Amino acid sequence: MKLKEYKEELNAKSLDELKSDLVAAKKELFNLRFQNATNQLENTSRIKDVRKNIARIQTVIAQKAKA
Repeated sequence: MKLKEYKEELNAKSLDELKSDLVAAKKELFNLRFQNATNQLENTSRIKDVRKNIARIQTVIAQKAKA
């Protein structure tokens, strides 16, 4: 999925959906870190992508809370 489409998708979601997405992304990040620590992770760049997605979700949540 392209970045622009992902941002539009996030903006279209409700606050509850965003919060559930945030929880899911944090769980995924935990699992990726665990796999990395045990040398099972093949694509280490996925950690960076998930971290950025978490930041994007948090940004949209903050914007919606402010508005």
